[in-house]
Amino acid sequence: MEDQNRLRLAVLVSGRGSNLQAIIDRFHGGRGRGVEVVLVVSDREGAYGLERARKAGIETMVIAPADYGGPEAFGEKLMEAFERCEVDYVVLAGYLKMIPKNVVRCYRNRIINIHPALLPLFGGSGMYGIRVHRAVLESGMKVSGATVHFVDEIYDHGPIIAQETVPVFGDDTPESLAARVLEVEHRLLPHAIELIASGRVSVREGIAYVQREEPGVDRAE
Repeated sequence: MEDQNRLRLAVLVSGRGSNLQAIIDRFHGGRGRGVEVVLVVSDREGAYGLERARKAGIETMVIAPADYGGPEAFGEKLMEAFERCEVDYVVLAGYLKMIPKNVVRCYRNRIINIHPALLPLFGGSGMYGIRVHRAVLESGMKVSGATVHFVDEIYDHGPIIAQETVPVFGDDTPESLAARVLEVEHRLLPHAIELIASGRVSVREGIAYVQREEPGVDRAE
C-alpha cells in the first residue's frame, strides 16, 4: 500500500543538480521512508539537474522568471505547479533565483535552501558558487561549512535548521574549499529533510528548533 503520509517535495535547481542527486539517492524509490520527490523545476532548460530527475522518472518543468510579467506572475506559476503536484515542501538545491514573496507567504516555513557557508556569514545577493568560497578565504576564516535554512523574503536569510563545518587550510583555493564543502552539502541537505519529515523541526519567533532524537524511538512514518 502506498504511504499516504509521505512528505512530497518539489526540488528547484539551476545547474548541475548534485544536491538533487544526493536527495534522489537517499529517498527515491522508497529508499527513505516518508519522503518522495514529486517534481523538479529549473529556471534553465539546459540545467543538468533536469536530466538527473528524468533519469529517476521524476516529473520536470522549466519555469523561467523572464517568461512572466514580474515576480508575482512568476510566483503564481510556481505555485500552480506545486499545487498540481500536491507539494508539501520546496527544496532549493543550487537554485539561484529569488523566490517570489507570494510563494514565500504561501509556503512559509515550508521552503528550505542549502547554502555553501556558515550563515549568517557569507550570504546575500551575489554570494553563490565560487564567490562564496573566495570570500571565505579572503576573510581569513579557519572554518567554513554548509547551512540548511528556511527561506524568507531576504536572500540567504531565515531560520537555520542545520549546519556542518569543514576546516579551511592555508593552501586552500576556492575550488578545493568548494569541493570539501560540497561533500558536506550532500550529507546535510538529506539530513535536514529527514528531520523535517520526522516532525522534529519547529519554528518559534524566527528560530528553528530541532528536537533531539530519543534513543530507540523510530519517528519516521
